[in-house]
Amino acid sequence: MLAHALVSPTAAAYTSGRDIGRTLESARSRVEERFLEGGTVLLSVMDVLNRLLNSLESVTAALDNEEQSDTGADLRATVESLTALPVTEENRQQALVSLAQTGRELRKYVSDMQETMRYLRTFAVTVKITGAGLAEFAGFAQEILERIYSGTDEVNRFAAHLDSLDKEVKLAASFGASVSKGYADTVPAVAAALRGDAAKIAEHRKHLGVVAREVGAIARGVQSKVASTLSALQIGDITRQRIEHVQATLSLLEEFFAGEGAKLDAGARKRLQNVIHHLTAAQMNDMCVNFQRESENVVTTIASFDHDMREILKLRDQMSGAGGESGGNFMRALESSVSAAHEIVRQVDTASRQADQVSQSTIDTAAKLSQAIANIRAVKTDIHYMALNTNLRCSRLGEEGRSINVVTAELRIFAGKLDESADAIVTGLPALEAAAGRIAPAMDAGAGGLGEGLTSAVGNIRAAADVMENELKMLAENGREVATKIGLLTGKLDFQRDLGEVFTRCADVLDEAAGTAVADISDLAEAIAPLDRKIFKHYTMVQERNIHRDIIPACEESAAAPAPAEPAKIENDEDLFADALF
Repeated sequence: MLAHALVSPTAAAYTSGRDIGRTLESARSRVEERFLEGGTVLLSVMDVLNRLLNSLESVTAALDNEEQSDTGADLRATVESLTALPVTEENRQQALVSLAQTGRELRKYVSDMQETMRYLRTFAVTVKITGAGLAEFAGFAQEILERIYSGTDEVNRFAAHLDSLDKEVKLAASFGASVSKGYADTVPAVAAALRGDAAKIAEHRKHLGVVAREVGAIARGVQSKVASTLSALQIGDITRQRIEHVQATLSLLEEFFAGEGAKLDAGARKRLQNVIHHLTAAQMNDMCVNFQRESENVVTTIASFDHDMREILKLRDQMSGAGGESGGNFMRALESSVSAAHEIVRQVDTASRQADQVSQSTIDTAAKLSQAIANIRAVKTDIHYMALNTNLRCSRLGEEGRSINVVTAELRIFAGKLDESADAIVTGLPALEAAAGRIAPAMDAGAGGLGEGLTSAVGNIRAAADVMENELKMLAENGREVATKIGLLTGKLDFQRDLGEVFTRCADVLDEAAGTAVADISDLAEAIAPLDRKIFKHYTMVQERNIHRDIIPACEESAAAPAPAEPAKIENDEDLFADALF
C-alpha cells in the first residue's frame, strides 16, 4: 500500500522520476477511488432526502385534506345535537303531561256518559215493566232497551280507548322521566368529552403540521448542504488532475532526456532535473494547501449533518408520537367517548319509539273516539225519537198510557244529556290531537340520524388517522434511512485523514528530491523550450501556470508561442475552484 511505501521516505529511495511517478500514481488512484465512493454515498443521501421530503409532502397533503374536509365538523355538529337532548326530552315530557291531562279531562265526560247510560237503562226497564200489560208497548220497550245497551257498549269502548291511551302515556312518561334524569347526569359530561377529544385531535394535527414544516426546513437545509458538498467534491477531480499534471511533467522530463535533451551534458541534466523537481514539488505543495482547505470545508459541512439529523429524528419522533400522546391515543379516547354517546343514543331511540307509539296511538284513539261519539249520538237520536213516538201513543191511550208517558219523557231528557257530554268530548278531541302532535317534533332529529352522524364522524376521523399513520410510518422509515446514510457519509468523506497525509508525504518526497536551492538553467532556456511548452500545455488552471512561470520563466521562443486559451480572470480561490475542467 501507498501508506506503507511512504514510511520514512528519503531522496535516495526515489532515484528517478519514474519512482516518484509510481508514488504519485498510487495517490492519484486513491483520491479517485475515495472521491468516487464519497460521491456515490452523497447521491444516495440526496435520493433518500428526496424520499423524506416526498413523505413530508404526503403528510402535509393529508393534513391539508383533513383541513379542507374538516372531518371534525360532523362530530361537532353531532355533539351539538347531543347537547340539545336534555331540552328536547324535557319538552317531550311536558307534551306527555299535557296529553295525560287532556285524557283525564275527556275521561270525566266519559264517566258522565256512563252514568247517563245507567239511568237510561233504568228508565228503559221501567218502561218495559209499566207497559207489560200493553201489547203494543212490549216490543217497543225491548227495542229501546237494546238501543240503550248498544249505546252503553259504545261508551264503554270509548272509555277503554282512553284507559289504554292513559296507560301508554304513563309508561312513556315514566321511562322518559328516567331518561331525562339520565340525560342530566350523562349528556353534559359525554358532550364535553367529545368536544375535548375533537379539540385534542385538531390540536394534534395542527402540531403535526408545525413539526412537518420544521422537519421540511431542516431536510431542505441538509439537501442544500449535500448539493454544496457534491459541488465541493470537485476538489477531488481537481486534485486528481493536478497529480496527473505532476506525473506528466516527470514523464515529459524523462522523454526529453531520452530524445531532444540527450545532447545535454550530465551537469545540465542534473540542473534541469533539479528545477523540474522544484516545479513539481511547488505544484504538489500548492495542491496540498488547496486540498486541505477545501476538504476541511467538506468535512465541516458533513459534520453539521449530524446535528441536523438529530433534530430531524427528534421531530420525527414527535410526529410519530414516541414522545407523548399520539393520534392513536386520541382515537382510543374518542371511541370511548363515542361508545358512551351511543348508549345515550340507544336510550333516545327507545324513548323515541315509545313516544312515537303514544303519538300514533293518540291519533288513532282520537279517530276512534270521533267514530264512537257519532255512534253514541246516533243512539241518543234513536232513543229520543223512540221516546217521542211513545209519548204520542200514550196520549191516545189516555189514563192508561200516562205512567209510560212520564217514564219516556225522562228518557228523552237523559238522552239529551248524552249530547252535552258528547259535545264536550268533541271539543276536547282537537286538544288531544294537538298534545300528541307536540310529541312528534322530538323525533325530527331522530336517534337513528344522531347515531349515524356519530358513526360517520368517527369513521371519517379514523380514516384520516389511518392515512396519517401510514404517512408518518413512511416518514419514520425515511428519516431512519437518512440518519444511517449520513452516518455512513461521515466516515466515507473524511478525506483529510485518509488522503491529506498521503499528499503531504508525496510533496515531502518531491521536496527532498529537489533539495533546498533551485538550480540556474537560464543558459539552457533555448534547449529546454520544447519541454517547457509541452509541460505548460498540460495545465488546466491559471494557478498551475503561475507557479510554473515563477520557477521556469518563459524564454523568448516560448513567449512568442501562442499560449493556451485562458478562462476569464479568476479573482479568488472559489472562482479558481469553479474554473477547473472536468
